[in-house]
Amino acid sequence: MISASNDLAARFSTFQEEAFRLETLDDYSNSGNPAAFRAFLAGEPKPADYNAGWLETVRTATESGKRMVRVHVLSRPLTPYLRYELSWGYQTNMMAGEEFHILDTTDRPNPLEGVPDFWLFDGREPVVLNYDENGAFTGPTFVPAPGALPTGEQSEYATYRSVALAMSVPFTEWWGKHGAA
Repeated sequence: MISASNDLAARFSTFQEEAFRLETLDDYSNSGNPAAFRAFLAGEPKPADYNAGWLETVRTATESGKRMVRVHVLSRPLTPYLRYELSWGYQTNMMAGEEFHILDTTDRPNPLEGVPDFWLFDGREPVVLNYDENGAFTGPTFVPAPGALPTGEQSEYATYRSVALAMSVPFTEWWGKHGAA
């Protein structure tokens, strides 16, 4: 049995201030909700209960004053999956209070080249998200072990977070310029 301290899902109810996510892939279609992605590709309307479980997680956190923030590193043109994620996922999740930023590398080098996807809880509890070559989620890696970093000590993941936020723009600003592209 996995203890709560090593359970990724439990982190979303136990973090105190901020859950930060760095997304680096162009396609997560083998990891999330493949039926919704297929519906998007087919031009069907977004289901009324789309992302309901995640929206409740986000709403619970943000209504208690916590932040949930993502930066997605991407380049244009968008893949079909990114068009889906940004138009259905981000737009829906923002209604629950999740914040999104885009680090667009179309016309510049990627300052986070080689950095894996991760969640960073409260600036000191990184969880690397592992994916196979087809973009299927294969599980989390807790790096370092939960609680190993003293409060206030910066990890390399906190540095990645700082770079990502400094080099990105708010999603709504980016979407206004490039969303239809």
